[in-house]
Amino acid sequence: MTPETLARLTALRHELHQYPEVSGQEEKTAARIAELLSQYRPEEIVTGIGGHGVAAVFDSGEEGPSVGIRCELDALPIQEVSDAPYVSRVPGKGHLCGHDGHMTIVLGVAEELARQRPTRGRIVLIFQPAEETGKGALAYRADPKFRNVATDYVFSLHNLPGLALGGVELCTGPANCASRGMRVVLKGKTSHAAAPQDGLSPAKAMARLMPALAGLGPGGELDSEYALTTLTHAELGERTFGVAPGFGELWVTLRTVSDGRMARLVADAEALVRQHAEADGLGVEITYDDVFDACTNDPDAVEILAAACRVQGVPLRLSEKPQKFSEDFGQFAKGAKAAMFWLGAGEEHPQLHNPDYDFPDDLIAVGADIFLTAARQLTG
Repeated sequence: MTPETLARLTALRHELHQYPEVSGQEEKTAARIAELLSQYRPEEIVTGIGGHGVAAVFDSGEEGPSVGIRCELDALPIQEVSDAPYVSRVPGKGHLCGHDGHMTIVLGVAEELARQRPTRGRIVLIFQPAEETGKGALAYRADPKFRNVATDYVFSLHNLPGLALGGVELCTGPANCASRGMRVVLKGKTSHAAAPQDGLSPAKAMARLMPALAGLGPGGELDSEYALTTLTHAELGERTFGVAPGFGELWVTLRTVSDGRMARLVADAEALVRQHAEADGLGVEITYDDVFDACTNDPDAVEILAAACRVQGVPLRLSEKPQKFSEDFGQFAKGAKAAMFWLGAGEEHPQLHNPDYDFPDDLIAVGADIFLTAARQLTG
């Protein structure tokens, strides 16, 4: 990548950074991406996939493998704290996970493909919405438009604070944990605070459930039995001194290495909730959100990425452990040989989702070169 190209892409990343849109609301981001892609003259640009998803198809016209390269469109509902001149201009929202950088990397691939098309098969650039909620990849693949842009292989990346800048971590098999948000609503009956005995308070059941649910998932080694339950929110009654509470709500994140272990954890957690609710005569409602299946890297796809790192001289660390973070990229592995690699954002870099996080521009060329080298192993 020439210095001029990198400077142009960096400026583009800063533009995207200033106008973040959260999951499901990426309309303007998607339109800008489609506009930028048009200058690279792909054979086809498909929009509105699974919401605001975009795909650009670079087709050789010859028989051969179809290769996908995926990034994400969405930002986070977090107020950015930064002195950068390109700080978010949208109050309460920010690209604090680096998806602005991921998009820019894939646009860098598009620029190289405009100069040199694949010689066989095709390369499909995937701009996926709503990764942060776990809904985007599922909706993208479920959309009838997806059939025309489905691929045999698909690669993705995520930047990783704590890993040396520009280095790569890669593993075969389990790559990202499954997770889901469990919302528990306990239903009783309010009463005057002077006569709590005339109501039905969920307070005691909530007090028992919080440590009990935590005990189901103590964390530990990232093996097949790994389970982590994290209490993220609790609410009891109204904010008043005159009313004894009649409802309670708990939000708990469940996390496991595999989907099978998740199914067992869900069953155990639901049974525990119902047991404590019934013991106190409470009604109960359990719902789920932010559902992420486990993400598994295909061995063949991993070897292609590893070879690309070696060709580019990128430091590579092969790992036997998945990341605790969840990723909806695992949905793409249900129809293709898929693998995600982790690209180091720096050992002392602010963590993902921190208010002072910012994507390192030094990763733009590294990520684009790895993706392009991996895809050309298959398509020439």
